[in-house]
Amino acid sequence: MRLNIFQNVFCNCLFIIILITFFNCNTRHARPGEYAKPLVKLHCSGCHLAPSPSLLDKTTWVTSVLPAMAEQLGIEVLQGNVYFHTKQARISSSDWQKIVSYYQTLAPEKLEPHHQLSSVNRDISIFDIKKPKRDSSEVSATTLTAINPEDQHIYTSSLNKPALYQWNQKLDKIASEPLETAAVDIAFDKRQKIVTSMGGMRALDNTIGQILIFDRKRDKVTSGQLSDSYIRPIQTRPVDLNSDGLMDYIICSFGHTRGGLFWLRQLTNGKFKNIEIRASAGATQSETGDFNGDGWKDIVTLFAHGDEGIWLFLNDRKGGFTTKNLIRFPPVFGSSSFQLADMNNDGRPDIIYTAGDNSDYSRILKPYHGLYIFLNKGNMRFEQSAFYPVNGCTKAMAADFDLDGDMDIATISFFADFKNKPEQKFLYFENFIDSDKSTQFLKPGTVPVSKDGRWISMDVNDYDNDGDKDIILGNFSKGFMNQPDLAPTWDTHTPFIILENNIKKTIHEIK
Repeated sequence: MRLNIFQNVFCNCLFIIILITFFNCNTRHARPGEYAKPLVKLHCSGCHLAPSPSLLDKTTWVTSVLPAMAEQLGIEVLQGNVYFHTKQARISSSDWQKIVSYYQTLAPEKLEPHHQLSSVNRDISIFDIKKPKRDSSEVSATTLTAINPEDQHIYTSSLNKPALYQWNQKLDKIASEPLETAAVDIAFDKRQKIVTSMGGMRALDNTIGQILIFDRKRDKVTSGQLSDSYIRPIQTRPVDLNSDGLMDYIICSFGHTRGGLFWLRQLTNGKFKNIEIRASAGATQSETGDFNGDGWKDIVTLFAHGDEGIWLFLNDRKGGFTTKNLIRFPPVFGSSSFQLADMNNDGRPDIIYTAGDNSDYSRILKPYHGLYIFLNKGNMRFEQSAFYPVNGCTKAMAADFDLDGDMDIATISFFADFKNKPEQKFLYFENFIDSDKSTQFLKPGTVPVSKDGRWISMDVNDYDNDGDKDIILGNFSKGFMNQPDLAPTWDTHTPFIILENNIKKTIHEIK
């Protein structure tokens, strides 16, 4: 009996020694900093995807992003990169230093450009450039550009003198309506215009915007305020979500640590009830449709701050929604826009997505910024099929610009590499579909507009009512420069330009 006990003790001790030796050997052979990976997953995955060290360079991690994240964990930050453990901290000082070491050790010294990134030399000839009169007394700060598909009038707004401006097809300003703050979004619904003013350019939790409705009755425009309580709202869309015949509205509230996606439900007495769909900062853009074929409107929304990704909200027909994440991105990606469009003509909505927002904590050129296409494989399950690198890509919009039966794409980049690749401020991608409809070949081209402005907004519609899609670009020339000692090399006084599509004329001349 004693011999058996001794043997058991000896075997257990030997097993422990082997485990310790194995762990030490693995630690010695692991890449420096890898031992902190479980801590990163534990403390960083609760709010968003844990980002890989390879997504940013060492300096950006240590001096900018990590100090910002430390504050979110309750750690005091002084002098940029000095951390003091406090009673409010949700992590120990030693564990935090391990996380810092993880990123500092494994991050590259600098990010290399994407191997596909090159100058685009193919000029697109299907667009004619039209401009309104320049105002040399004012630096353009356009925040909204839109084309009304019903009357082909143009609507803009500006940070300089907040108002909703209306322009005719000759690009003459014909009306203006004062606003408290600059408008960033407009939706056209029959005789109504729903205007969203975000309250301020900076993403703060104390920035309150306004949502207004301009209603045309008996040739007279009346305005009313739908809401003045949302944190930095940046999009409003009209939709009857509960099928009661009354118009409701969905609002994207961006904020900083607060915000989310909200349903402003209209009651029978004409008042509205605010319903929270997802409380998460960064709600940017929504599209609605019946995505499961049950006859009720559902929502797809891009969240572009912190927990970045695209979510599907399926209407449960009981006043609520079933939430499903479609695609998720790391928090440093800089998600900037998305659109649903059938890119391979298979009858299913695909996702066009851009990453390129670059105004937070990591203001460097990033090789993963650009245009992405995710094909719908059925049942709203998406797989990436194409990527084209575009530094600081801000927005993509799809339309059959060349009238060949498939969807082409126009992109703008507010945070482009202005020094080396200014042509990327606006790109046009002609779409070619493989015979199996599984992949896209995007052929990029340029239109010579890089010297006409710096584009922050874009809309696509039939401006001249000739049956093809035109493009309007809004020029925002103030600040937000990430490249040091860079002075504007573009026109800073023209508020917008029109790219008038001449494809029908070209086709007619060929015939």
